[in-house]
Amino acid sequence: MTTNEKETQKVLDRKADNPAPREYKIDAAGKSIGRVASEAAKALMGKAHVDYTPHILSKVMVVIANASKIHTTEKKRNQKIYTSYSGYPGGLKKESLGSLVGRKGNREALRRAIKGMLPRNTMLVARLKNLSITE
Repeated sequence: MTTNEKETQKVLDRKADNPAPREYKIDAAGKSIGRVASEAAKALMGKAHVDYTPHILSKVMVVIANASKIHTTEKKRNQKIYTSYSGYPGGLKKESLGSLVGRKGNREALRRAIKGMLPRNTMLVARLKNLSITE
C-alpha cells in the first residue's frame, strides 16, 4: 500500500460535542447490594452507551430507587465488616453492615459498594457526584 492509498482513520472526539446528561434509573427493590452496585458502576463509567471513552467523564446521572428494600441476609449483615484506619496506633475501626445500616441507612452501604467497584483515578469523585440514591 502506498502513502496515497492510505485512508485516514476518523477518531471520535467527545469533547467537541457536549451531549445532554442522560439518566439511568435502577429499581433496587428485592435485589442484592452487589447486583445493584455493579449495574450502577457500569452505568457511571459510561459502559452502557456506545460512545464510551475510558479517559472522558461520561454525562450519566444514575438514580437508584427503593434502596431501603434491598435484600440482605442476616449472615451478611453480621459478617460483612467495613474497616478504616486513622494512621495512629490503635486507630483501626471496624463496623458491621448491620450497624452501618442502622446508623446511616442503606444508602451509605450501597454508596460504599459502588465506590469500591469504580476505578481509583481522578474521575472517581466526579462519578460519585452523578449518583443519586433514594430510600
